[in-house]
Amino acid sequence: MPRSTASLLLVALSIALAACAPNSGHVADGDDAVAADPPAAAEPAPQAPAATEGCDADPVQSLVGQQADDALVEQARTGAGAEIARVLKPGQMVTMEYRGDRLNIDVDEAGTVTALRCG
Repeated sequence: MPRSTASLLLVALSIALAACAPNSGHVADGDDAVAADPPAAAEPAPQAPAATEGCDADPVQSLVGQQADDALVEQARTGAGAEIARVLKPGQMVTMEYRGDRLNIDVDEAGTVTALRCG
């Protein structure tokens, strides 16, 4: 490889690596360092709501072992004080977001309630 090609390749590699380097937030201007605009303040990460926010599965634990039909699901939802309820079957894909006002009703393959929990 000719020397000029190797030099050009080295310069290109140096520029590419410099582009990946973190920015210190300062811009050099001769001997004076001038602070760049500060980055926007990051919003705090959302906190998971408290487990008692609209749902309490303790009062409906007696429904474990019963068949999950529409009437039982509604009884469980109102008994837990939940805004909504969802029935979760084995292997079913579900969203993983936490909702303090939702009752999750786990059932087995036969539709029998195996667990009730909020979230």
